[in-house]
Amino acid sequence: MKTPGPMIPRTLFLSIFLVSATLALLGAESPQPSAKPDPWIPLRSFIGQWEGESKGEPGNGKATRTYAFTLNSRFIQETNKSVYLPQEKNPKGETHEHLSFFSYDKAAKKFMLRQFHIEGFVCQYAIESMSEEGRTFVFVSGPMENFMPGWRGRETYRFLNDNEFVETFALAPPGKEFATYSETHFRRK
Repeated sequence: MKTPGPMIPRTLFLSIFLVSATLALLGAESPQPSAKPDPWIPLRSFIGQWEGESKGEPGNGKATRTYAFTLNSRFIQETNKSVYLPQEKNPKGETHEHLSFFSYDKAAKKFMLRQFHIEGFVCQYAIESMSEEGRTFVFVSGPMENFMPGWRGRETYRFLNDNEFVETFALAPPGKEFATYSETHFRRK
């Protein structure tokens, strides 16, 4: 009759089993590499098509606007067209168009806005403030290209809900405070 080989004490066997099972569970639940944070979360509310009514210096008008991600989702592109029919405040009427791009400046950790207007103006804005709940955004420009020297612009976007926002565009001559030029109330199409 053969003698059995050395036996593993029961407590050692249970310890090895418990350690192995724990390691297996920890490996199964180990955190996955975290995804990069999405800098666009605050501005995602803009994405879509919008229609609005505008009032201000050019008179009363209608606007259409689209916001969409572009260039591998590195930018948000805005396309705008505002039509002001002839009226007392603006006897000839006018059609205003502009193309804008929101970008995220990683070094400065802030949103930027660049607008290209049909009149030839180019404005570069930096976000000045964003409300805690992410419903109001204020962008302020430096001097504007192809515009009167020293003037600045301010764009304020205030979301009323997920399907409505009000954009207020203000101008400031050199050394003066901002005054509202136009205000447009947009509704999602």
